[in-house]
Order: sequence, then C-alpha cells, then structure tokens
Amino acid sequence: MRIAVTGSIATDHLMVFPGRFADQLLPDRLAHLSLSFLVDDLEVRRGGVAANIAFGLGGLGLSPLLVGAVGADFAEYEVWLKEHGVDTAGVRVCAQRQTARFVCITDQDANQIAAFYAGAMATARDIDLAALFTATHRPDLVLVSPDDPEAMLRHTAGCRALGIPFAADPSQQLARLDGEQTRALVQGATYLFTNAYEAALLAERTGWSHQQVLDRVGTWVTTLGADGVRIERAGRPALSVPAVPASVVDPTGVGDAFRAGFLAAVSHRVPTLAAARLGCALAGVALGAVGSQSHTVDAAHLSALVEQAYGPGAAGPLTPVLGETA
Repeated sequence: MRIAVTGSIATDHLMVFPGRFADQLLPDRLAHLSLSFLVDDLEVRRGGVAANIAFGLGGLGLSPLLVGAVGADFAEYEVWLKEHGVDTAGVRVCAQRQTARFVCITDQDANQIAAFYAGAMATARDIDLAALFTATHRPDLVLVSPDDPEAMLRHTAGCRALGIPFAADPSQQLARLDGEQTRALVQGATYLFTNAYEAALLAERTGWSHQQVLDRVGTWVTTLGADGVRIERAGRPALSVPAVPASVVDPTGVGDAFRAGFLAAVSHRVPTLAAARLGCALAGVALGAVGSQSHTVDAAHLSALVEQAYGPGAAGPLTPVLGETA
C-alpha cells in the first residue's frame, strides 16, 4: 500500500522544566495568567507531525510520500528524510518564509506547554493533490494530519473528489477548527485518529455523539497515553490494547510514532490487533528518545518489544512488516 502523509514539517525547540506546571498555577488567578519558566535544557530537533509519521513509515520500509510546505531552510532536513526512506516529491518550498517552528516546554510529569509558528506551512493550502498525484504514483491512502487548516480541508475534499481513501488526524488543529470544518474533515474517513482529550473536543466541535462519530468513519483510533490505545468500529466491540512499558524521556512525537507503526502494519493488511501492538511498540521506542526523529526504527528490536509486552507469538502476525525477525 502506498501512503501519502500531508501535514506539518517543522523544526522542534524542546525545553525541559524541572518542576511541575501545576505547582505554578493559582486557581483564583487563571483569568490573568502570566508565567515564565526557567528551563534546564534545550534541544533543537527535526519535527512536524507529517514528517514524523513519514520518518517512521520510511524506517519500516514503506517509502511514504510527504506532502507539505517548507521554507528555503529545508535543504538539510530534506536530505535527512530521503536518507530515511521518505519521498519528498510532494514538498512545496516557499522561498519567502522559514520552515514552521514548534516550541515546547515539558515538565517532570511529562505535561507540555507548546506554541507553533506556521511560517511556510501557511502556503500548504496552495498544494493541489490532483496535480501532485498525476505527476507521481497515486497513493492508496492519504493521511490528513495537522497542517494549515485550509490545506487540511482542501486535501480532504481532494481525496473525496479523486476517490482516494483518507485518514483524518485533526489533532492539535481542533483548537482552530469550527464545527462545520471539523465535520468536513471527519466525515467518511477510513481512519480517524485522536487522543482521549481530542476525542472529547471532537464531540464538542462536531455536535455528534460518540456513536454518531462511529457511524461516519470506518475505524476510530484513540490513543490513551500510558493506558495504550482503544480502537472502535460501528457495530463491533471496542478493542483495547495496553501500552508497551517504556521509560519516559520525551513525549514529543510519541503519537506520531504510534500512527506510523499502526499504518505500516495496516498497509501490509496485518490484523488490527497486531497493527495496534506495533504502533504501541514504536511509540514506546520514541518515548525513550529526545525529539520526534531521534529514535532508531529497528525491526528486530520492535519484534522483541512486542513479544515481551504481549506474549510469545505476538510478533508473528507482524512478519510482513518486520520480516523474519518476527
């Protein structure tokens, strides 16, 4: 299966606060919040949701097509992605702007406060999937991940017009989307990805009940942090998969790693349970590294993690993805 990943491509500025954000919040002063955190560490890393997912898919041998907008400073990053199996033919370069920036502070409980500067990403709305897919191989699935909101809507509409299945991952952009926009992004998605908080926000934005969301998508995948993942389809019992135990070094990009592992398995038509387990294993690996693309995607290691977490034989169904190491 050929997968195209649309969304943000960014540089991450990751900082660590040695205390707890909650200890600095005064309940009777939240309406006039003004805080500054003295951080102990700064790491500048490659990131962006679409690039992170594409990195994981490339590491698992899929050669995904990355679709997004970047600035003139992208050259070195592009070389890195190509070296890790990513097809960058769908990346648009805007010479007048810098590549997007993600600035994040993580506290000792792995809570995060972040800001995102769009930069060149704002021009992603000018990317025409119909023209792009004519010039390159037509994908079997398009993942629409957080991006310029107009680009997300255009790409979703483009998939419908072209008859290409799509996965909806509105994620952080739910904060910028209204009800009509959110409904347009979700309706008819083959897969819908959210975390637990985003699932509640999605219901608020769309005005749909949980069941109404399920009736409008194929499969709803909700990541639950340390509790693993829940996978739901209309008319079927929910499937719960526990997380792979891991040491928490940096939670940035962990959800992206899960999506990469899950979709890599799906692309090989692996059963849903095994796909979720691979997603959790890759998320656990990402959790142990600083930055969203600092971890190593190693088939033998992932196979061992799946066996350790889920029992002997659990990696067997993942042989199409991980090879004979499974």
